[in-house]
Amino acid sequence: MLRAADKVAALLPRTPLLPLEVDGRTIWCKAEMLQPIGAFKIRGAWHRLSDLTEDQRAKGVVGVSSGNHAQGVAWAAKRLGVAATIVMPSNAPKAKLAATRALGADVVLYDRATENRDEIAARLTAQSGATLVHAYGDPWIIEGQGTTGIEAAAQLQERIGRGPDRIVACCGGGGLTAGLALACPDAEIWIAEPEGWDDLLNSLAAGEIVSVKDMSYPTDCDALQTPRTFPINFAVLKERVSGGTAVTPADVSAAMKLAFERLHLVVEPGGAAALAAVLSGKVRATDATVVTLSGGNVDRETFVRMIGAA
Repeated sequence: MLRAADKVAALLPRTPLLPLEVDGRTIWCKAEMLQPIGAFKIRGAWHRLSDLTEDQRAKGVVGVSSGNHAQGVAWAAKRLGVAATIVMPSNAPKAKLAATRALGADVVLYDRATENRDEIAARLTAQSGATLVHAYGDPWIIEGQGTTGIEAAAQLQERIGRGPDRIVACCGGGGLTAGLALACPDAEIWIAEPEGWDDLLNSLAAGEIVSVKDMSYPTDCDALQTPRTFPINFAVLKERVSGGTAVTPADVSAAMKLAFERLHLVVEPGGAAALAAVLSGKVRATDATVVTLSGGNVDRETFVRMIGAA
C-alpha cells in the first residue's frame, strides 16, 4: 500500500482534512470530492491501470460502476492511452454518465434491478481479453483506496500530534473501507450505508456475505448501491469493523446541508453517508475521528432537493 501511496502522491495533491465541530467535539473530514474526478475512486483506478502490463494495456479494461469508479477508470485510461468500457446502471445520475463518456470511455448500460453487472462484465472481458477493473473486489483497488487513510493519518498527525483512533467511512462494496482498515490498523473502523442497501452490515451480523434484499429499493445514495461485497473485502472487514449504521434520507440531507453551509462543499448523497452517521448520533465521534466525504458528483437538481429537505 505504501507503493500505491507513492504513486498517488506523485500524481495528485493531498485532499484537505477539514475540522468540523459537532456537539462540542471536532471531527476531521477528508474532502475527497476535490479529486479531479470528484471522488476517491481515482486512487484505486490509477493504481490498478498504471500496473497493467503492455499486453493488458493493448487489450483494454472493463469496469463496473454507478459512476464514480467509472470516472476514475476512464480518467486513468485516458491518461495512459488505454481503451475502457464501463458497465453502468441505466438509472445512474446523468452527470456521472455524461462525465464518463466525456473522458472517452464506452458505456454499456444495464438494469440495476433485473440484470447482474458482474455477469455482463465477465462476458465483455471473455470476448475482448480485456482486464476487469472491479469497483471494490480487487486488491489493487483496495490498496489504492487505502491511500486515503495513509494521507489522512499523516495530516491528522500534523494537526493534533496523533493519528485517527476512529474512522467513519461511507460504505458500498467495501473497497474504501477495507483499504482504510489496512492503512490504519490502530483505528476503529465504522461504516455507514444507506437504509435498504445495508448488506455489509447484514453480512457482518450474519457472519457470511449476504446480498441486498431488494435491488429496487429507492435511494439517492447511488454511489453506495452495491448488490453485495466480495470475499476479498469481507475477509478484512469481518476482522476489523467495530460497528456501523444505516442512514436515512433525512440523515443524508442534513449532512449534505451542513457540509455545504459550514464547509462550503458540495457532497453527493453517497459521499455524505459517513457524516450523516455522526451528525445523527448513530456513530459516536471521538477526539480523533476522521470522516470520509467520499464524493461530490451530484446532479444540481438532486443536490437542491436534498439540501432543501433538511
